[in-house]
Amino acid sequence: MKQEIKPATGRLGVLVVGAGGAVATTMIAGTLASRKGLAKPIGSITQLATMRMENNEEKRIKDIVPLADLNDIVFGGWDIFPDNAYEAAMYAEVLNAKDLNGVKEELEAIKPMPAAFDHNWAKRLNGTHIKKAATRWDMVEQLRQDIRDFKAANQCERIVVLWAASTEIYIPLSDEHKSLAALEKAMKENNTTVISPSMCYAYAAIAEGAPFIMGAPNLCVDIPAMWEFSKKMNVPIAGKDFKSGQTLMKTVLAPMFKTRMLGVSGWFSTNILGNRDGEVLDDPDNFKTKEVSKLSVIDTIFEPEKYPDLYGDVYHKVRINYYPPRKDNKEAWDNIDIFGWMGYPMQIKVNFLCRDSILAAPIALDLVLFSDLAARAGMCGIQTWLSFFCKSPMHDFEHQPEHDLFTQWRMVKQTLRNMIGEKEPDYLA
Repeated sequence: MKQEIKPATGRLGVLVVGAGGAVATTMIAGTLASRKGLAKPIGSITQLATMRMENNEEKRIKDIVPLADLNDIVFGGWDIFPDNAYEAAMYAEVLNAKDLNGVKEELEAIKPMPAAFDHNWAKRLNGTHIKKAATRWDMVEQLRQDIRDFKAANQCERIVVLWAASTEIYIPLSDEHKSLAALEKAMKENNTTVISPSMCYAYAAIAEGAPFIMGAPNLCVDIPAMWEFSKKMNVPIAGKDFKSGQTLMKTVLAPMFKTRMLGVSGWFSTNILGNRDGEVLDDPDNFKTKEVSKLSVIDTIFEPEKYPDLYGDVYHKVRINYYPPRKDNKEAWDNIDIFGWMGYPMQIKVNFLCRDSILAAPIALDLVLFSDLAARAGMCGIQTWLSFFCKSPMHDFEHQPEHDLFTQWRMVKQTLRNMIGEKEPDYLA
């Protein structure tokens, strides 16, 4: 049945947590350049991808569903450093000066608001542009006011909040996360050991009716309290952790092994990365959060309980090494030990020299536009169909996450078809 989707009228405010980071400034600069005709939005599903319709006609996604136009987006956000988006992008050294200078005036106008920050959650960062808050609840109230002020000042019809900041330290699910009442109580009592800054951003966004997207592997919206709150407020939430480099490769290769019924005995993955995210992940407590996200992919795709002869004893190791000379140019190595007919061993080695933010920027933009679409379609809670963009897809306790990239892509198309009342085409016709 066709869904009632409100039109994408007026301005869409995109508030980014970590607005001065490499991913955020790359996304913002690329979006501004694309709408001025200075660049192509390569890698963006919303801008370039097509879908086959029920009548077998190919149409661009942005011509199928009413997505917000890039020209209607207004960027803002928070950061622990006061640099405007142009200064921050120059510092990140992802994009060259020529590309940044084409949108210099627009980037200089984007000045971040002071961030809600707690050094204990990212010990390698020492921000100066931060809020003073007596409690986590006070932190939330300040963020809610920021959202309201930005929306009014920029005459925005709608807001989406995107986390593109660093990975926080690892924490397990606790009782304070299991209900909305318990979460709010912990915020008011200033329980800083279980209430992270990212939870404050998420709560503030949902309270203001703004979809929230978690682009890091933080335990933030991936908790029952936030699921409850997002449904109560009728707001979509999505995440977590942008699927950009090495894990993207895993979600392609692992389904291939499984489809061909080839066995895997070991998968060793290591990375070198020199940007601010790499520095944060150099702390073992923060790396633990990322490790859990990256390790979950293989088991879920392989289903070892179903195929014990093939995947019952896979040794999976993941490493990230901070190496400043590389900056944002990450290099990932994978060694995969596989076995085939009669158990004979083989190896596959992958060396991916990628640009972390170049891969993540279109993911961030697509998650923003699709989350805004979901909100206008009346969808709320966990947006499972956006798993395509995430390393560690959000899921409740009753469902397993889907990691197979091709199954995830089918979920995206199926959701979009359902929105407009279309059926899947008959590919054999």
